[in-house]
Amino acid sequence: METPYDWLTVMAFAGLIVLFLQRSQGEPRDHLWQYLVASIGCAVTNYIGNEAMKSGEIALHGGAVLLFVGTVGFIWRVLKPFDQN
Repeated sequence: METPYDWLTVMAFAGLIVLFLQRSQGEPRDHLWQYLVASIGCAVTNYIGNEAMKSGEIALHGGAVLLFVGTVGFIWRVLKPFDQN
């Protein structure tokens, strides 16, 4: 837990875990592959972000930020964490 990417992706992943555990009780609304996609998005974001921190490449930082925003967008749009249904 040395970089901002570590903190952001671990927090997002922890949120995914809580959402998965909460939704595993009762009527199934999601598929496991949806959580896998979001988890891989967090892992790849963390890897690219950490490589950007080591190398100082601005393009890698941009790619990591865009991938993180895309991952959060996927979670928001597909998994709908604040949906009351």
